[in-house]
Amino acid sequence: MNCKIGVISGDGIGPEIVREARKVLDRTAEKFGHVFQYTELLLGGASIDVHGVPLTEETIEKAKACHAVLMGSIGGDAKTSPWYRLEPSKRPEAGLLGIRKALNLFANLRPAYLYDELREACPLREDISAAGFDLLIMRELTGGLYFGARKTENIDGVRTATDTLTYNENEIRRIAKRAFEIAEKRRKKVCSVDKANVLDSSRLWRTVVEETAKDYPDVELSHMYVDNCAMQLVMNPAQFDVILTENMFGDILSDEASMVTGSIGMLSSASLNDSSFGLYEPSHGSAPDIAGQDKANPIATILSAAMMLRYTFDLDKEADAVENAVRQVLKEGYRTGDIWSEGCIKTGTAQMGDLIADRI
Repeated sequence: MNCKIGVISGDGIGPEIVREARKVLDRTAEKFGHVFQYTELLLGGASIDVHGVPLTEETIEKAKACHAVLMGSIGGDAKTSPWYRLEPSKRPEAGLLGIRKALNLFANLRPAYLYDELREACPLREDISAAGFDLLIMRELTGGLYFGARKTENIDGVRTATDTLTYNENEIRRIAKRAFEIAEKRRKKVCSVDKANVLDSSRLWRTVVEETAKDYPDVELSHMYVDNCAMQLVMNPAQFDVILTENMFGDILSDEASMVTGSIGMLSSASLNDSSFGLYEPSHGSAPDIAGQDKANPIATILSAAMMLRYTFDLDKEADAVENAVRQVLKEGYRTGDIWSEGCIKTGTAQMGDLIADRI
């Protein structure tokens, strides 16, 4: 197969972790007889440095010409970086929101899986971590509070800020369908998370999700308020299969889920549109404090590349090979600093990539 992959190395540790993911992809292509063609794209701070804006039309058009995009991390230190002296619409994160909108990437998938080898790194009680968990958060990505109208104004001498949370039934239905379709291939359970006891948008969300569920009779649907879900993720994460939720709730819950796996450096993600196109990225940030020091954990980016093989290119065997290679390296005791514990072998970013690639 000939696969056209856009590559956004990004900011901070982004170039380092993307380099290791490409190393693993190239090894996979060699083993399975594929050709991966890469197109370099600029986004975020890297784009600001060259073009003065975090996202250009050139990047959008080049991305659309690819089958998928693999991305590192976007942003820098908000206290020291000159990028954050710009108005909000020109800061790095605005580029990320912009490309999601431009490519219609409405469905964000964030798996959280506890490897047996990392149970000691899990911050939960031993009796909870012993049960293990394998869940996936399906987050709506292009609607809700982050994309609603907003303004800051002076009303009767008082500074007042307004952010608008808006969803229509079509936006809810399409993300719900994706959640049910993926649940059918997993353990056939969807937990829809909302705040229907308070918000009109959540009441519509719950109604449309229930309507959609009728088309998937083999999938069990449950509902949970977001505050309760936040508690349940640390009390009993094993109960969840697919968590379906709106943009802001999903942003918060997926970061919480990442930390109960032991490190946010282990959490991959995929953002999909109506076709097979997807943007694949780690869920963690750019970690500028360790950039260029060979300390970053590349596993989340490597696992994101595995998701790309699975969801965009339909290469399940190849995705399995990458995931099994990660599992094997962890079983052998190799760890980057964020997941290291006594008795393990500490490795750097590049060595971790080499080890995983060698086991494909």
